[in-house]
Amino acid sequence: MSLLDRVKELCKNAGISQGKMEKEIGISNGASSKWRNSSPSLEILNKLSTYFGVSVDYLMNGNEENTEAYYLNDKTREVAQAIFDNKELGLLFDAAKDAQSEDLKTVHDMLLALKRKERGNID
Repeated sequence: MSLLDRVKELCKNAGISQGKMEKEIGISNGASSKWRNSSPSLEILNKLSTYFGVSVDYLMNGNEENTEAYYLNDKTREVAQAIFDNKELGLLFDAAKDAQSEDLKTVHDMLLALKRKERGNID
């Protein structure tokens, strides 16, 4: 089974088209069809691995014995997936990861106030 066959199977199991997968991981439409005869870059393999929750080894060789959980816990996996799925959230994370804790608290409070305002609970 080739890399392309494994990707097709993963797409089928996830209930998505190859085109949707390509769009969501940020590659050009039809790019995955070339993987029968050539391999994508390591960057794309890592994106595929994260997207489908499998190891790069599985994608390349079909070896499933090394496909144990990538994240330490379910919460970490959920946060990482949310950041991957929502580009704006990713931008916020990138901007916040080096911030001081008191600045993070201020931003957190501001976001909560905005959410309250949207719901009509203006303080």
